[in-house]
Amino acid sequence: MSLIDVNLEIFEGPLDLLLYLVKKNNLDIYDIPISQITQQYLEYLEVMKELDLDIAGDFLIMAATLMQIKIKMLIFKSENNDEEDDPRVELAEMLKEYEKYKMVTSFLSERYNKFKDVFYRGSPIFSNEDKHLEVDIRLLIDAVKRAFERVGNKTEIEIEDVPIESRIEKILSLLSNKNYLVLDELFKDEKTKRAIVTVFLALLELVKINKIRVIQEEQFGEVKIYLV
Repeated sequence: MSLIDVNLEIFEGPLDLLLYLVKKNNLDIYDIPISQITQQYLEYLEVMKELDLDIAGDFLIMAATLMQIKIKMLIFKSENNDEEDDPRVELAEMLKEYEKYKMVTSFLSERYNKFKDVFYRGSPIFSNEDKHLEVDIRLLIDAVKRAFERVGNKTEIEIEDVPIESRIEKILSLLSNKNYLVLDELFKDEKTKRAIVTVFLALLELVKINKIRVIQEEQFGEVKIYLV
């Protein structure tokens, strides 16, 4: 079995993660509950760490910045300062600018995807390097996070490794009896974080070798897994 080499650009940087959390929680950028968002930010970093994903120094710097803002907010509220002195203002402005950048990038990406094959006669042929997920991979991270929360922080007493081949077989077996699987179904019977991570890697391996497709058919809809 070859090593997983799917290119995972989960978050383009700390602002991308923060904006994702703001949107996910339907928050006002100018009135962010800093304690809540800091906690969730740190939880996502922990999940990324468990999945052995690279966490650039910028993410850790932002974590420290959020902690500083959290402390300043306690002082700000206790002293009833003016709104313009709110320690969240600078962060809000950064997020607003980044949101504009993301909107432009998304628009250009949609235009590119719409017209990139217009001159092809028939379907284009892609190499293995071109294969990609058809769903925002951050939704996969959300599923892993939910699975981690379900198993909790109990000490893992498993000694033996969880072979990736076993989880590949499990996914294919489940799909052999169904038209599709909902993403969270893959993790529901796993008892440890190690096993959950192995399922995640097995999912990526099956995408890589073009055995399955991972699709979100509508915004905020269920993430579904199909056999190719």
